[in-house]
Amino acid sequence: MGKYFGTDGVRGRANDDLTPELAYAVGRAAAAVFAARHEAARPLVLIGKDTRISGDMLEAALAAGITSAGCDVLLLGVLPTPGVAVLTRLLQAAAGAVISASHNPYDDNGIKFFSADGYKLPDAVEAEIEALIDAPERIPRVHGAALGRIERCQTAQARYGRWLLQQLAPDLHGLRLVIDAANGAASPIAAELFSRLGADVVVTSAAPDGLNINDGCGSTHMEALQQRVVAERADLGLAFDGDADRMLAVDEKGCLVDGDFIITILARYLRAQGRLTADCVAVTVMSNLGLRRALAAMGVGVEETKVGDRYVLERMREKGLVLGGEQSGHIILHQYNTTGDGMLAALALLQALRESGGTLSQLASVMRRLPQVLVNVRVATKAGWDTDAEIAAAAAAAEQRLAGCGRLLLRPSGTEPVLRVMVEGENEAELEEIAGQLAETIRRRLG
Repeated sequence: MGKYFGTDGVRGRANDDLTPELAYAVGRAAAAVFAARHEAARPLVLIGKDTRISGDMLEAALAAGITSAGCDVLLLGVLPTPGVAVLTRLLQAAAGAVISASHNPYDDNGIKFFSADGYKLPDAVEAEIEALIDAPERIPRVHGAALGRIERCQTAQARYGRWLLQQLAPDLHGLRLVIDAANGAASPIAAELFSRLGADVVVTSAAPDGLNINDGCGSTHMEALQQRVVAERADLGLAFDGDADRMLAVDEKGCLVDGDFIITILARYLRAQGRLTADCVAVTVMSNLGLRRALAAMGVGVEETKVGDRYVLERMREKGLVLGGEQSGHIILHQYNTTGDGMLAALALLQALRESGGTLSQLASVMRRLPQVLVNVRVATKAGWDTDAEIAAAAAAAEQRLAGCGRLLLRPSGTEPVLRVMVEGENEAELEEIAGQLAETIRRRLG
């Protein structure tokens, strides 16, 4: 990670860490980098956002910075992050920017960019932008006709919706869905998208007020949707996060169907059609052991990456894979889009469901989720955790107890002074004991 860019753009508390001044500086520096790579006199940069109250403020500052460095700006308004990636490609823009903090609370926000091909910026390009943020005098001053212009696009949501239905359009007649839009970027388009395919749609958390995004709703708070699916006697529920690049599901019994289940279902479906390249998927180290067992039984291999959808996508591109994702609901269908896309993943899941002729619980039964215990240990410092002899001995003892029937994962948080202890296996009580003992050792050594 760089000075400003983390694993998913520039993030922070809006108007505190992520100020309009910083947004202006980021926009100015990014525009200088994009302009240097394009022959157009005023390259086009798209800006989309989610529904946070700080989005307007940051949009204005970011657009001002971009135009001051000689790029035009097209404001897309509220649009899912993957929609910005799609329109960046369709409109042949130099880049796309998204103002969002994804699944975080409303008072956080962030800025991330897509390159002209719809992929997130490579580390090297982010490093160029960072260097110019710290040396603004190196950015040429443009004047007169060379200054960028700002226009608003009134059709971004409709264009993204049409693109989605051009990729996948399962017949949903006779299906009752409950949609949780997280009071976020999916709110304006979710109901219409699935209704157009014939579904009977009940929409919840689709009335954003700038403050209620992800507030007790969406893919990070599934309990209300689970209850609503049962109460509505629906066939299933779908939940998105604030910027709609994640999607989790609920079956007709009210049971959670997380990203691991969805990847397993889609892997089976695509393999049966001969469309699962290399008979392999990419997932992170946090994916459940049950996923690995289920995929192995199908003859499907697993490429394992660090936590983060960008690492999953990097591996997919490297290996030529069409399916990958995270337990959290980032599902990447690389045949169609260049990033995780909650709406697209929902359409793919619904297509697999309709063609199976069964229920979502029946589809999900292909995988058995093993108990997984996660303990976040707050420490004074993360430095030296991987060379501490006592922690290493405790971890080795834990792995010995799990040998043959489970696994241990110990990793530092990328954003907090926290070490994460994840233990997985057959016996949940034993897992809690193992995780607790290891967590106590870490606290004693680093707390």
